[in-house]
Amino acid sequence: NKNAKPGKVMSTSQHMGACPHAWRHHQHHRGRMWAASPAILRQLFLLRSLSPPRTALLLPGAGAGGCCCSSSSTSLRRHAMATSASASAGPVYEADAEAVVRRITPPLDRARHKGQAGKIAIIGGCREYTGAPYFAAISALKVGADLSHVFCTRDAATVIKSYSPELIVHPILEESYSVSDGEKESVSSRILTEVAKWMERFDCIVVGPGLGRDPFLLDCAGNIMRHARQANIPTVVDGDGLFLITNNLSLVEHNSLAILTPNVYEYKRLVQKVLNCEVNEENASEQLTALCQKVGGITIMRKGKADIISDGKTVTQVSTFGSPRRCGGQGDILSGSVAVFASWARHFLLSNEYPTEKRLCSITISPHSDSSY
Repeated sequence: NKNAKPGKVMSTSQHMGACPHAWRHHQHHRGRMWAASPAILRQLFLLRSLSPPRTALLLPGAGAGGCCCSSSSTSLRRHAMATSASASAGPVYEADAEAVVRRITPPLDRARHKGQAGKIAIIGGCREYTGAPYFAAISALKVGADLSHVFCTRDAATVIKSYSPELIVHPILEESYSVSDGEKESVSSRILTEVAKWMERFDCIVVGPGLGRDPFLLDCAGNIMRHARQANIPTVVDGDGLFLITNNLSLVEHNSLAILTPNVYEYKRLVQKVLNCEVNEENASEQLTALCQKVGGITIMRKGKADIISDGKTVTQVSTFGSPRRCGGQGDILSGSVAVFASWARHFLLSNEYPTEKRLCSITISPHSDSSY
């Protein structure tokens, strides 16, 4: 500025006077700095990932005429609207994702302490698969959980630890090659004892990402699922965990705290096993409802061109088309995210409206909508 005296620092307003557009440029720069802050970026990611109709809400007690909330949850009910219906399966609902997320997300309160926003555990990770449990665990943290644990084999532990210092990794699982036949019973008991020490701390567990199909490892995972059920811990089952439960349905039968997230092949195996028929695309919602009821009140999120979610009573369809990519890891990201939202929703219900309700409020999100089908 020609009017500026040497050694004198000009105020912002004086500097703006030199250019009629300077103030607008200054404000635009401040806005860009604000938008680039980590906190804002994370909130934007959260809301964009869950923008309607990509998030579906299922609450206990749903009837054919409305969303599954009590009379006091009118705001949630207002955001549900029937988009399609069949005479036998009932209406299909879409939820206002932003309203649901705002309602169940734990507040940022200075009085809160570490762990109150969610403690998630991933059961999986072996010699062949170290990426899947990492994606599930890190997505839980990025969505908003405070702590994320991974229970894996010793071979996988060091690799997973090297991916991120944020994860708590427990190298306690074993595969058949490292355990003799005479030791299997004692080793299995030891593994369950180690996991049980932590189980009561978790708000939700995810079984399956990177688990593999080693028979001994699958048996150990089954024992962990039984213990979680006895402790009333919600369980998300994905990947090789779905292979496990397809061959052993008793692990999830009549467990309203179980959420399955099968892709097209995993869903086909479930339908063939449980309903003894092939997948019926023309009556997809009706067949999904029948599958949930047959297994016994579990929640299933069927991933596909349109994601369909049901707990055997209410059916929700996520019809927005997402990324056409079908790369590995998308389903693992989904399972970790589902675990966080399921734990938040359950805590919301138990602490606010349903103090004696043990039925899971399951929320399924799909950052890439029809991921990994």
